[in-house]
Amino acid sequence: MTIIEAYIRNAPQEKQQLLTELYQLIKATVPEASEKISYGMPTFYLNGNLVHFAAAKQHLGFYPAPSAIRQFSTELTAYRTSKGAVQFPYDQKLPTDLIQQMVLFRVQENLAK
Repeated sequence: MTIIEAYIRNAPQEKQQLLTELYQLIKATVPEASEKISYGMPTFYLNGNLVHFAAAKQHLGFYPAPSAIRQFSTELTAYRTSKGAVQFPYDQKLPTDLIQQMVLFRVQENLAK
C-alpha cells in the first residue's frame, strides 16, 4: 500500500471513491511521478511538487498550482476555484479529461525548470 492509498483508506468512507478515482487518474497520467504526503495532502512529485489533492468536508480539493488555474480558467468556470485550487463536489462526476490536461500542463512546467 502506498502512502496515498493509506491516506485514502483513512478518509471517510463516502469520500474514498472519488479520492481513489482521482488518485488512479493522476497515477496513470504520470506513472513516473513519485508519491508523498506534503502539506498533509497526497502529492505527486516530478522535478518538484506536481499536484496535490485532499478530502475536504464538502468537496474534493485539487491543487495544481496557480499557473494551471490561470491556464485553464475558461474550462474551470463550472467549479469554485481560488488562486491555486479547484473544488470538485462529491456529488458530481470528476472532469477526467480536464484534470488530465492540467496534470500534463504541470508536468511540462516542472520539466522545463
